Amino acid sequence: MSQDAASGSQSANGKRPGAGDAPIIRRALRYGIVLTIAVLVVGGLIGFLVGGGLGLVSALIGAGVTAVFMGLTAVSFLVAGRLGRLPEGIAIYYGIILGTFLLKFVIFIVLIIWLRGQHWLNPTVFGFTVIVAVLGTLIVDILALQRGRVTYVDAVLPADRTTSPDKTLEDS
Repeated sequence: MSQDAASGSQSANGKRPGAGDAPIIRRALRYGIVLTIAVLVVGGLIGFLVGGGLGLVSALIGAGVTAVFMGLTAVSFLVAGRLGRLPEGIAIYYGIILGTFLLKFVIFIVLIIWLRGQHWLNPTVFGFTVIVAVLGTLIVDILALQRGRVTYVDAVLPADRTTSPDKTLEDS
Protein backbone atom coordinates (compact mmCIF):
# COMPACT_ATOMS: atom_id res chain seq x y z
CA MET A 1 0.00 0.00 0.00
CA SER A 2 1.42 3.38 -0.95
CA GLN A 3 2.00 6.18 1.52
CA ASP A 4 -0.76 8.20 -0.18
CA ALA A 5 -3.27 5.41 0.22
CA ALA A 6 -2.28 4.87 3.85
CA SER A 7 -2.61 8.55 4.71
CA GLY A 8 -5.89 8.93 2.86
CA SER A 9 -4.68 11.76 0.64
CA GLN A 10 -5.86 10.21 -2.59
CA SER A 11 -8.78 11.67 -4.46
CA ALA A 12 -11.89 9.82 -5.58
CA ASN A 13 -10.27 8.73 -8.84
CA GLY A 14 -7.31 7.14 -6.99
CA LYS A 15 -4.73 9.75 -7.96
CA ARG A 16 -2.97 12.01 -5.54
CA PRO A 17 -3.60 15.75 -5.87
CA GLY A 18 -1.16 17.53 -8.16
CA ALA A 19 -0.15 14.34 -9.95
CA GLY A 20 -1.47 15.63 -13.28
CA ASP A 21 1.20 18.26 -13.89
CA ALA A 22 4.18 15.90 -14.21
CA PRO A 23 3.37 15.00 -17.85
CA ILE A 24 3.23 18.69 -18.73
CA ILE A 25 6.60 19.32 -17.08
CA ARG A 26 8.10 16.31 -18.89
CA ARG A 27 6.66 17.55 -22.19
CA ALA A 28 8.10 21.03 -21.58
CA LEU A 29 11.46 19.41 -20.82
CA ARG A 30 11.34 17.39 -24.06
CA TYR A 31 10.40 20.48 -26.08
CA GLY A 32 13.17 22.36 -24.28
CA ILE A 33 15.74 19.78 -25.31
CA VAL A 34 14.70 20.22 -28.94
CA LEU A 35 14.89 24.00 -28.50
CA THR A 36 18.33 23.73 -26.93
CA ILE A 37 19.63 21.66 -29.83
CA ALA A 38 18.18 24.19 -32.30
CA VAL A 39 19.74 27.11 -30.42
CA LEU A 40 23.07 25.27 -30.24
CA VAL A 41 23.11 24.65 -34.00
CA VAL A 42 21.58 27.91 -35.28
CA GLY A 43 23.14 30.12 -32.60
CA GLY A 44 26.51 28.45 -33.03
CA LEU A 45 26.38 28.93 -36.81
CA ILE A 46 25.32 32.58 -36.58
CA GLY A 47 27.84 33.20 -33.79
CA PHE A 48 30.62 31.69 -35.91
CA LEU A 49 29.61 33.76 -38.95
CA VAL A 50 29.40 36.98 -36.92
CA GLY A 51 32.28 36.59 -34.47
CA GLY A 52 34.39 33.66 -35.62
CA GLY A 53 35.57 31.24 -32.95
CA LEU A 54 34.70 33.63 -30.11
CA GLY A 55 31.16 33.99 -31.44
CA LEU A 56 30.78 30.22 -31.66
CA VAL A 57 31.99 29.71 -28.08
CA SER A 58 29.74 32.55 -26.85
CA ALA A 59 26.65 31.09 -28.52
CA LEU A 60 27.39 27.62 -27.18
CA ILE A 61 27.83 28.96 -23.64
CA GLY A 62 24.62 31.00 -23.91
CA ALA A 63 22.64 27.97 -25.06
CA GLY A 64 24.22 25.80 -22.37
CA VAL A 65 23.38 28.25 -19.59
CA THR A 66 19.79 28.41 -20.77
CA ALA A 67 19.54 24.62 -20.98
CA VAL A 68 20.86 24.19 -17.43
CA PHE A 69 18.43 26.77 -16.04
CA MET A 70 15.52 25.25 -17.94
CA GLY A 71 16.44 21.83 -16.55
CA LEU A 72 16.62 23.21 -13.01
CA THR A 73 13.14 24.66 -13.40
CA ALA A 74 11.67 21.38 -14.65
CA VAL A 75 13.39 19.33 -11.96
CA SER A 76 12.24 21.73 -9.24
CA PHE A 77 8.62 21.36 -10.36
CA LEU A 78 8.88 17.57 -10.50
CA VAL A 79 10.52 17.36 -7.05
CA ALA A 80 8.09 19.87 -5.55
CA GLY A 81 5.16 17.93 -6.99
CA ARG A 82 6.38 14.76 -5.30
CA LEU A 83 7.31 16.29 -1.93
CA GLY A 84 4.56 18.84 -1.58
CA ARG A 85 1.41 16.86 -0.88
CA LEU A 86 -1.59 19.15 -0.99
CA PRO A 87 -2.81 20.71 1.30
CA GLU A 88 -0.19 19.85 3.96
CA GLY A 89 2.80 20.42 1.74
CA ILE A 90 1.84 23.62 -0.04
CA ALA A 91 4.58 25.51 1.83
CA ILE A 92 7.13 22.87 0.82
CA TYR A 93 5.94 23.03 -2.78
CA TYR A 94 6.28 26.80 -3.07
CA GLY A 95 9.46 26.80 -0.99
CA ILE A 96 11.12 24.49 -3.51
CA ILE A 97 9.85 26.48 -6.51
CA LEU A 98 10.78 29.90 -5.10
CA GLY A 99 14.05 28.61 -3.65
CA THR A 100 15.07 27.30 -7.06
CA PHE A 101 14.11 30.61 -8.66
CA LEU A 102 16.24 32.51 -6.15
CA LEU A 103 19.16 30.10 -6.63
CA LYS A 104 18.98 30.50 -10.42
CA PHE A 105 18.86 34.29 -10.06
CA VAL A 106 21.96 34.38 -7.85
CA ILE A 107 23.85 31.95 -10.12
CA PHE A 108 22.92 34.03 -13.19
CA ILE A 109 24.13 37.30 -11.60
CA VAL A 110 27.42 35.70 -10.50
CA LEU A 111 27.87 34.13 -13.94
CA ILE A 112 27.24 37.42 -15.76
CA ILE A 113 29.66 39.28 -13.50
CA TRP A 114 32.30 36.60 -14.04
CA LEU A 115 31.76 36.41 -17.81
CA ARG A 116 31.75 40.19 -18.25
CA GLY A 117 35.53 40.50 -18.19
CA GLN A 118 36.46 37.35 -20.11
CA HIS A 119 38.52 37.97 -23.24
CA TRP A 120 37.33 34.76 -24.91
CA LEU A 121 33.64 35.76 -24.87
CA ASN A 122 31.74 37.86 -27.41
CA PRO A 123 29.17 39.56 -25.14
CA THR A 124 26.84 40.54 -27.99
CA VAL A 125 26.53 37.00 -29.35
CA PHE A 126 26.20 35.62 -25.82
CA GLY A 127 23.49 38.14 -24.94
CA PHE A 128 21.45 37.59 -28.08
CA THR A 129 21.72 33.81 -27.70
CA VAL A 130 20.48 33.93 -24.11
CA ILE A 131 17.61 36.29 -25.03
CA VAL A 132 16.50 34.11 -27.96
CA ALA A 133 16.79 30.95 -25.86
CA VAL A 134 14.80 32.43 -22.96
CA LEU A 135 12.04 33.61 -25.31
CA GLY A 136 12.05 30.18 -26.93
CA THR A 137 11.78 28.55 -23.52
CA LEU A 138 8.73 30.66 -22.72
CA ILE A 139 7.12 29.60 -26.00
CA VAL A 140 7.99 25.96 -25.28
CA ASP A 141 6.38 26.18 -21.83
CA ILE A 142 3.22 27.72 -23.32
CA LEU A 143 2.98 25.00 -25.98
CA ALA A 144 3.49 22.25 -23.40
CA LEU A 145 0.80 23.74 -21.16
CA GLN A 146 -1.67 24.20 -24.01
CA ARG A 147 -1.23 20.64 -25.24
CA GLY A 148 -1.33 19.07 -21.78
CA ARG A 149 -4.46 17.67 -20.23
CA VAL A 150 -4.91 18.22 -16.53
CA THR A 151 -8.00 17.30 -14.55
CA TYR A 152 -9.41 20.43 -12.98
CA VAL A 153 -12.43 18.87 -11.30
CA ASP A 154 -12.39 15.57 -9.50
CA ALA A 155 -15.94 14.35 -10.02
CA VAL A 156 -17.53 10.96 -10.37
CA LEU A 157 -19.48 10.81 -13.61
CA PRO A 158 -22.71 8.81 -13.89
CA ALA A 159 -21.03 6.33 -16.23
CA ASP A 160 -18.33 5.69 -13.60
CA ARG A 161 -20.80 4.76 -10.85
CA THR A 162 -21.44 1.13 -10.20
CA THR A 163 -25.12 0.35 -10.17
CA SER A 164 -26.95 -2.79 -9.32
CA PRO A 165 -29.09 -4.37 -12.05
CA ASP A 166 -32.26 -3.65 -10.04
CA LYS A 167 -31.49 0.02 -9.57
CA THR A 168 -31.21 2.60 -12.35
CA LEU A 169 -29.54 6.00 -12.24
CA GLU A 170 -32.94 7.70 -12.10
CA ASP A 171 -33.72 5.85 -8.84
CA SER A 172 -30.70 7.28 -7.05
